[in-house]
Order: sequence, then structure tokens, then C-alpha cells
Amino acid sequence: MNTSIETGTETTTETRTRELQRIIASVSTSDGAGVKLARSLGNAQGARLDPFLMLDEFSSDNPDDYNAGFPNHPHRGFETVTYILDGHMRHEDHLGNQGDLQSGGVQWMTAGRGIIHSEMPQQLQGRMRGFQLWINLPAAEKMKPAGYRDIPAAEIPVAELAGGGRVKVIAGKLDMDQLSLEGAITGLTTDPLYLDVILPAGMVFSHIVKRDYHAFVYPYEGKLKIGSADAPRHLKTHQAGILSDGERITVTADGEEARFLVLAGRPLREPIVQYGPFVMNTREEIEQAIHDYQHGVLTA
Repeated sequence: MNTSIETGTETTTETRTRELQRIIASVSTSDGAGVKLARSLGNAQGARLDPFLMLDEFSSDNPDDYNAGFPNHPHRGFETVTYILDGHMRHEDHLGNQGDLQSGGVQWMTAGRGIIHSEMPQQLQGRMRGFQLWINLPAAEKMKPAGYRDIPAAEIPVAELAGGGRVKVIAGKLDMDQLSLEGAITGLTTDPLYLDVILPAGMVFSHIVKRDYHAFVYPYEGKLKIGSADAPRHLKTHQAGILSDGERITVTADGEEARFLVLAGRPLREPIVQYGPFVMNTREEIEQAIHDYQHGVLTA
């Protein structure tokens, strides 16, 4: 789905622009059976932004960095969103779901009470690049039945911006001055906004965000200037930029073409206790999750 629009390049006097408040640099790590990653959000307990728990970026042309994949492993209490820019990965889970996640596609999985799944590369060479985002579930939904959805690239709305930019609307609603465009995923309690944006050098992207929502920006190619035109701050590639309160996000491609994620969501403001692949509200709930997994009833 493609829609041609004019870019929103001017803020109004009725909205306050969000400024760059904090920077979380990516840390090199590995997960699964040895897949190499760059982790920004989630690289430490204090490096979260309610309701977002973690953001991993994987990107390599070397099959040794990704071919081992993510064999069977459990989750409980949150949602995982896998977005593939380049490559081919297969999903299988205990519910009998099987899906092929290919370039440009998204896998949206709600672990809920529990899910056991695998994500394995379906290529022996070439580039594998993408992201995995973890979004918390409210206490009232942590034990709901697990769910899964594959969203191919053709089903994700795309807005073509005047001047050569582009916005892919994975979740939430694109809300610019001259366009309202609903994304592939809507209606969740955390009401996530998930945009993938491409901007030519010097181009400005301006977007409305609800004042009480938390938001961050993550450039994965190029650099950005964030905030009001009179005092912008710079954000480098592979850094998560946590934004201040306000009603508008304003981002400028700094000196070259930039590609970046925009993420925002309704904070849950609930306690978080995490133990690896389990995210609950209390230590007792984590101990129960471990017990359930060890006794084969995590998903019962």
C-alpha cells in the first residue's frame, strides 16, 4: 500500500517538540545459539523505556554470525516483534504455527502465558539484517493465550514522502500534518507506534505523538538531528535516542541519507521482574514461570 504525501516540515505553535533526553548506545552481544547482535534498549536493567523492554539489531553478511539461529526456547509475559530487512527466517512453535519471515516482513508474537518457538535462518549465505523488539504486556494480559501473526511486506502500509523519503507503518497510525495512515498492527493495550523511515540528506520528518506516551528513535543508517530547529541534538548510528515529553517528534537526516526506527507507546507503569525469556511483575511469578517450564506446563 503506497500513498504519496507532502512531508511535515513545520511544527505548529500548538504542539511542543520532543527533545533528545538520553542516549543508549548499542552493545555487541550474542543470543540464541550464538547469533551476533547489537543491543541498545535492554542492555542493562536501567536501559528500558516502558513499555519497551529490548531492541536488538542483527546485521551481517557472514553466515557464521547468524546460521546457528535461535533453536527452541520459551517466553512468557510479553510480545516479540521481529522485523526482517534482508534475509529469510523460519518460525515454528508449540501451537503448530509455521511461518517464513522474508525481507520486509514482520512477525508479531504474543507470548502471553507461554510459548516455545524457534527462529532459524533459511539461507546459507548472503545478508541477514533486521530487528527484534520486546514489548511488555500489562499484568492483566500476561497469562492470556499465546498468539502469532506473520505480516508479509506487501501487507505493511508505506507512505512515499515528497522529496524522496518513505515511511513504513508497521504498527499504530502515521499522523503527519497531511496524512493519517493506519499500520498493520493496531488495537493493543500499549498502543505501539512502530515506523521505519528513510530520509534524504537534510530532509525533516515531523510526527504527532500522544503527550503521555514514551518514545525513542533508533538510526540504523546515517545520523540524525533531533528536536527543535534552534537547538537540535545529534544522534549517531546504532544509538537509541530517548525523547522527552511533548506532542511532536521532529527528526532531520544529518548530512547524508538516514534510515531509522520511530517507536512510541503507552507506558504500563507496573513493576518489571525479568529472568531471561520471562517478564512478569513479581519474583514469585518468575519462579512460577521457571517451575512451569521445567515441568512442561508453561504453555498449558
